[in-house]
Amino acid sequence: MIAKELLNPKSIVVCGASSDIHKPGGKALKNLLESPFRGPVYAVNPKETEVQGVKCYASVNDLPQVECAILCIAAKFCAQTVDVLAKEKGCKGFIIISAGFSEESHEGAEIEKHIVDTINSVGGSLIGPNCTGFLNVNYAGCFDTPIPKLDPKGVDFITGSGATAVFIKEYGMSNGLKFNSVWAVGNSAQLGIEDVLEHLDETFDPVKSSHVIMLYMEKIGDPQRLLKHSRSLINKGCHIAAIKSGGSAAGSRAASSHTGALATNDAAVDALFRKAGIVRCNNRQELTTVCGVFMHPEIKGKRCAVITHAGGPAVMLTDVLSNGGMEVPPLKDHPASAALLAKLFGGSSVGNPIDFLATGTAEQLGYIIDTVENEYTDIDFSVVIFGSPGLFSNKEVYDLLDAKMKTCKKPIFPVLPSIINVKDEIEDFIAKGRINFPEECVLGNAICKVYNTPKPQPEHVELPKIDVARIRKTIDRCKSGYLEIADYNELLDAAGISRKKSVEVSKKEDALAFAKEVGCSKDVPLVMKVVGPLHKSDVGGVTLGVKDLDTVAKEFDRLIVIPETYAVEMYPMLDGTDVYIGAIKDAKFGHQIFFGLGGIFIEVLKDVQSALAPITADEAKEMLKQLKGYKILQGVRGQEGVNLDLYADQVARVSALVQAAPEIAEMDLNPLLGNPKNVVAVDARIRIEK
Repeated sequence: MIAKELLNPKSIVVCGASSDIHKPGGKALKNLLESPFRGPVYAVNPKETEVQGVKCYASVNDLPQVECAILCIAAKFCAQTVDVLAKEKGCKGFIIISAGFSEESHEGAEIEKHIVDTINSVGGSLIGPNCTGFLNVNYAGCFDTPIPKLDPKGVDFITGSGATAVFIKEYGMSNGLKFNSVWAVGNSAQLGIEDVLEHLDETFDPVKSSHVIMLYMEKIGDPQRLLKHSRSLINKGCHIAAIKSGGSAAGSRAASSHTGALATNDAAVDALFRKAGIVRCNNRQELTTVCGVFMHPEIKGKRCAVITHAGGPAVMLTDVLSNGGMEVPPLKDHPASAALLAKLFGGSSVGNPIDFLATGTAEQLGYIIDTVENEYTDIDFSVVIFGSPGLFSNKEVYDLLDAKMKTCKKPIFPVLPSIINVKDEIEDFIAKGRINFPEECVLGNAICKVYNTPKPQPEHVELPKIDVARIRKTIDRCKSGYLEIADYNELLDAAGISRKKSVEVSKKEDALAFAKEVGCSKDVPLVMKVVGPLHKSDVGGVTLGVKDLDTVAKEFDRLIVIPETYAVEMYPMLDGTDVYIGAIKDAKFGHQIFFGLGGIFIEVLKDVQSALAPITADEAKEMLKQLKGYKILQGVRGQEGVNLDLYADQVARVSALVQAAPEIAEMDLNPLLGNPKNVVAVDARIRIEK
């Protein structure tokens, strides 16, 4: 639990306070004095007796009892200062703006640890060090600006980067986004992003708490806690949008399996956010826009009315919405459209976009919005685009728009693009508590992301029944490394994962005997592949369509001498579409399940979905629809499709298998051959780590 002395202190001291507001200690004191805080404020600076009108003490030893401290002093002095404040002055809230700790050196890390141990010993809470600070509706404990307009219903913003937070705040504030709190956690020596989320979750009040949370993260220290509290908050009615940066090339790894190559840190983050219901954003503009969308009534459906007095922006917005899975349905032939068109100037259009021309009036906008609200029952929300060429004021239009947004049940999103020509009118609109979306395509993209982000997956799910005892028996007797064919077949059978029936032979006579047994012919062709080499195709170790005994003998002789080969696997050829299922274990994220088009396509297209285990068949089936090659799975141009129920069930069984056998480090089923009747694993590779 975060100490109340940090959240709502009765007294605050700024250590390192200065009259120079261009220094962190000066700016922090100035921000505090200009904030809503009305309790005693103290300053410490051995060179001053008064700072910005506040009595200044030479040492923390001279201070009276104080609940919260903001430190803007050199790192080497922080440990001693915290000791005095915590042990002698009753201080439990700490904001350490100073840098020079674990981010810089081993010595700095030791100082940081000492500070945390001291604060923990008194039940205190620490923001930082190496941060811009903390602010909420009670006070500003930060040295950066701008200080946003604080509102209990504004955004709770948690960030791992103070400098980035400044830029995010600036963009959001300029468009009317309000904030309830800003937590710049810096080094997260004690309180990190997960800790703050836990606090917001445990103290959530559906009436009093903010319902919008914004995250900027460069690392995820505890994915499972992040998942737990994000899921809980969203299920309570919150919305969460997040940027997780730093997940590109550095996150990928060299691996021996297709799954390993796919399992970048970024893919794990995507899977985590999807399971939690977090809207993932890629930049500051997108993040603040998504949070702006959250500040409006929830969009209940995907059908949008685009209301505009300028054709170009409406067309661009329509493209973005349509490409993002939303709908801009035609309205020209709707029974209410003729009456609406009669109220507009000649040349207007009600086809959707509803274009009421550059000369359109506030009164006409009112007619359009009323028709959308009351007559167009197949419309779920609207976007109003209204700028100005600079010939007249837009105040009347924006006042009308504000009034309609108060009374209409369907969400209305205002795009007011003329940020110079009608700057004053937009500022007046924002001053009414409204948010402006100055760029229609950015808004359209944000709406698509919000609508298409699934709700959180349940914490407890029912997976297919598998033979856990049989799985444990196999895992317990195997050593770390890649499993032999017999061992991984045992695991697949115990998990109920359909696989091809094959033999492994090391003598030519055994290969010929199997071929005779199954009736090798043009009607029953065989597959022969090496056992031993990791990438069989790369070494020429796979032969398809073997139709006679002479070819069996010839191919056995060729395959068995390929380096690292100790046997040849044989089985009747199967038919179907190549699909894939894989799993990989991450030390932090747990098991990640991948599935999509298989065979060589996995290397070329990488058209896969990923989810954190556990994953149910229903969840997998829904995610399959997101594949670019989904139509291939359904069947296209006379080609048979894949039984998607069976395929999704196999995904869920892999999830259940890795839950039962957490020692599985990497697993590839590639390909599985899918057709309307079966989905069968043709090749498998499983590596365990004990």
